[in-house]
Amino acid sequence: MTGNLFDIKVGYISFKNPIALASMAGTTDSAFASKFTNAGLVVLGGYNLDKETNEAARKETRRGRKEFVTDAPMELIKSELEKAKEIGTAVAINVRAATLAPFLEAAGIAKEAGAILEINAHCRQPEMAELGVGEALMKDLPRLGEYISEIKKTGVVVSVKVRANVVDDLGLAKAIEEAGADIIHIDAMHPQGVDIGVIKRIRNSTRLFIIGNNSIVDFDSAKEMFSRGADMVSVARAVLEEPRIIDFLVDEVSSVQAMTGWYNAPKHICGGGDLRALAFCCPPVKPCAVHGALKQVGFEPQEFVNIKLGFSRGTPIESGGGTCFGSMAWCCKITKPCFLRDSVLERTKLSDVEYMQVKKKLSEHILKHRKK
Repeated sequence: MTGNLFDIKVGYISFKNPIALASMAGTTDSAFASKFTNAGLVVLGGYNLDKETNEAARKETRRGRKEFVTDAPMELIKSELEKAKEIGTAVAINVRAATLAPFLEAAGIAKEAGAILEINAHCRQPEMAELGVGEALMKDLPRLGEYISEIKKTGVVVSVKVRANVVDDLGLAKAIEEAGADIIHIDAMHPQGVDIGVIKRIRNSTRLFIIGNNSIVDFDSAKEMFSRGADMVSVARAVLEEPRIIDFLVDEVSSVQAMTGWYNAPKHICGGGDLRALAFCCPPVKPCAVHGALKQVGFEPQEFVNIKLGFSRGTPIESGGGTCFGSMAWCCKITKPCFLRDSVLERTKLSDVEYMQVKKKLSEHILKHRKK
């Protein structure tokens, strides 16, 4: 049980932990999702919302694909969301439609149920693409943006499921953010495997809540996405091979959170971390990767120094006599051994969790003031 260990919220949705069950067509209905009560989020679907997408799904089933097919789509998702209340976790519905109107109707149903509406801009099946559905939406940003902005007017929390390396990923993410979506659910697919870098690039360019997806098969693969900026990771086919994987991931990430206070803390900038890791950087007094990161946010070196020292003033990390630069504002993450930092933590009676929580706030403060 994770209790109140995590404080993860998006709009009216609270997640009890950052591990999600992703949607799988023809598989993740409420009955299947009910096996994963420990997940922080279950995504039902994908469901087809109109005659056109249901007919396309029927064609897919004739060639062996699994799909949810119905002649009464709105009644189906109402029933599924009602049943999903018994799971005891946050719920999203992944949906497809050939026009805007069915999305709006489904959004109202999801909002009333306290659920997330996830726009499927991910499906690459030709029957759907011919309708302008799924992955086709990534190639038509004006239409995707219109869908998002109109759906947001219902008040529902909006997620958009997308696939990496199909279009310009940053242009896509920015368009999704500008249209008003809350969450981007990224299948970090790459022809050679998983594109971990796409998580970092989108983290550095938007403030969207990021769910990272693709080949999450153990905690090491989850950590790779968390350390590049994912707020949550989602598991799909791995649960078919190992149904206990979500329980395992929840236990592992809960242990990290209990020990460090920042479950998705970034790698250091010099280790390939995202811009949140500026909270751990030394003063920019010698050639190193921090200078490139400062250019990305539009800071001159002295501005960066002033921002970090200004934030730390009056906080527990202001002190640091005996550390490399005289203040823990410049110290690294708690998982990197440092007897100088640890001696100050012991002297000031600041726990590892408290230290990292202040560092997390420092990272938010730095990025709040970015110029680019």
